[in-house]
Amino acid sequence: MHTAVTVWFDGACPLCRKEIAVMRRLDQRNAIEFVDIAHDAPIDCPIDRGELLARFHAQEDGKVLSGAAAFAAMWRVIPILRPIGLLARIPAVLWFLERAYRIFLRHRPKLQRLLAP
Repeated sequence: MHTAVTVWFDGACPLCRKEIAVMRRLDQRNAIEFVDIAHDAPIDCPIDRGELLARFHAQEDGKVLSGAAAFAAMWRVIPILRPIGLLARIPAVLWFLERAYRIFLRHRPKLQRLLAP
């Protein structure tokens, strides 16, 4: 099957690894290509590695998305999460999700330390 979405994630981040593990289990159709940028060298990646590590990125229909829009693209190809991903196409919903994501990013380092082995 052709993957519908490519997701780049930080495999060195314990929080990211846990989240991606859940997404892999939910992605029963294998519609997502997960690329671990901490361990793989994405040769054809259109984004600088530093940017990839700073925010969540995905590619859908050839378009690179960042932050909440990237999460929404991933959710749209997972049947159980598809309704949330579709709701995120509404600008006001995406705006709210992006604000929540930015708040999360401020607290991400603390959460990573809590989850570190």
